[in-house]
Amino acid sequence: MEQHLDLFLMKYGYVGIFVSLALGVVGLPIPDEVLMTYAGYAVSRGILDMPFAVLSAFLGAAVGISVSYAIALKWGLPLLLKVGPYLHITPKKIESTQGLFTKFGPYLLFIGYFLPGVRHITAYLAGMASMDFRRFAIFSYSGALLWSMTFLLLGRALGKEWFKVVVYIRHYGLTFLLIAAAVAIVIYLFRKYKPTTRT
Repeated sequence: MEQHLDLFLMKYGYVGIFVSLALGVVGLPIPDEVLMTYAGYAVSRGILDMPFAVLSAFLGAAVGISVSYAIALKWGLPLLLKVGPYLHITPKKIESTQGLFTKFGPYLLFIGYFLPGVRHITAYLAGMASMDFRRFAIFSYSGALLWSMTFLLLGRALGKEWFKVVVYIRHYGLTFLLIAAAVAIVIYLFRKYKPTTRT
């Protein structure tokens, strides 16, 4: 897997990240977390620059979730039920996410990125609910930025151990992600702003 990801990033770089995330958030079966974490590892090796990696990831996720919102706003639930199975979005997932959306509303747009299978549906639900676009954008785009930075920073911090993120996600889910995100951000800020000692 590592060799394929390396070749992918070497060949397509930031454009590849942008397109992959845009399609992945819409619902195509693309391993978003794996790609993002490995991209963070690529940053630690100097293959990618962090600002451009964050920008391409954020824009890709933002475009993907905006397209999902627009589709649902126009065609609604019948289209999602018809096309969903081809995108691995089952009626059961739709029903469970609808329950979460009813309970947590726009906040699910923000945190939903960190829940595999949920982030692909939240924008559709927002569109079907005719949520105001400005409100939708505030929650979904800020979530996209946090999600992008989290996995890039985790990949950068873990280095050669980048693949452990995928294992931890499967076992510990959201709790691990939130803790790991906080740790990764603290490490990043410490390395960037730590005072230099004068000799």
